Amino acid sequence: MGAPIGASGAVAALQAVEVDYGERRALGPVSLALAPGEIVALVGPSGCGKSTALRLLAGLEQPSRGTVQRTLGRGETSVVFQAATLMPWASALSNVALPLELAGADKAAARTRAGEALDQVVLAGSHQAKLAQLSGGMAMRVSLARALVTRPRLLLLDEPFAALDEITRRKLADDVLALWAELSPAVVFVTHNVEEAVYMASRVVVMTAGPGRIAGETAINAPLPRPPGFRTTALFREAAERVTGQLVGGG
Repeated sequence: MGAPIGASGAVAALQAVEVDYGERRALGPVSLALAPGEIVALVGPSGCGKSTALRLLAGLEQPSRGTVQRTLGRGETSVVFQAATLMPWASALSNVALPLELAGADKAAARTRAGEALDQVVLAGSHQAKLAQLSGGMAMRVSLARALVTRPRLLLLDEPFAALDEITRRKLADDVLALWAELSPAVVFVTHNVEEAVYMASRVVVMTAGPGRIAGETAINAPLPRPPGFRTTALFREAAERVTGQLVGGG
């Protein structure tokens, strides 16, 4: 269930938050807490407020009501969006080094760490490539490297694989889990894909149609990163069916 709301060990938490856009309620009330190193997937229909919840956790938006609690310092939160938000005129290396340089790091040291981050996401031969030279999957790897180069305590992923083919999605899911095993950030992963959520998360949170509320949670009691063949196991299938039932039942 993650860290309790208000617990000192939580990396970030939403306490009875609600978000209104004009007269329309977009989210809530929702309460959710993230323990250090926990991977939580948010699943729900379009317009249910998943991305809004992510922005609240990132500190990019304030709730209309309720409380957002964050125990994170500057540079300890990274966000990866569905579109690879890279500078098209700059190399992969320069894109990844940017957060470090903005934080005041020495340029040579920043570029060394950026190169190491690109190597971690299997882009050792593409340090100088520009965005136009990269496939969709490669561009997303650059975005992941840029998000992880600061070694964040909280990594927020807003449907980062949505535009990719199934083979690339599965490979990147394994890559993200391998990076998580090395760096141990808390992760929130927004997706429409139930099987992807079950595969990647230790806990799947299902949200109702907007205004989004929590319809149910499912703990995935299996090792992370996932062992080979995990998608074919009874545990995986049963968890996916349980999450699908919550999603359908939650409207």
